Amino acid sequence: MSIISNYDNFFLPSDNLDSAKEFYKNKLGLDIKFDFSEMGMIAFKVGDNEPAIILRNDENVKPAIWFTVDNVKQAYKELKAKGIDFLSEPFEIHTGISVEFHDPFGNKLGLTDYTKMPKNSE
Repeated sequence: MSIISNYDNFFLPSDNLDSAKEFYKNKLGLDIKFDFSEMGMIAFKVGDNEPAIILRNDENVKPAIWFTVDNVKQAYKELKAKGIDFLSEPFEIHTGISVEFHDPFGNKLGLTDYTKMPKNSE
């Protein structure tokens, strides 16, 4: 059984969030999920799905796919034991814990949980 339960978010770089809004909202017709332009980030909903396309205005951002897991720290331990080389230790985000790694081809992947969300808190 896989420790990955679903897709979370798709991260893409953008050097101009106003242009991103024009393209994703006005041309593709996607609704804005959240707009933190002042922090260099805007997210667009795709249908009724929880995962979003998140555009970030940061020179270090590379395209990435994040997946949800029940517990990032546990998944980190299990995958590290299987030889996954992570980019860092698990780190806190607004909704829980996350961690990133590369696949064998250089694609950035990440894991996140929602342990800080009320329904998942202990």
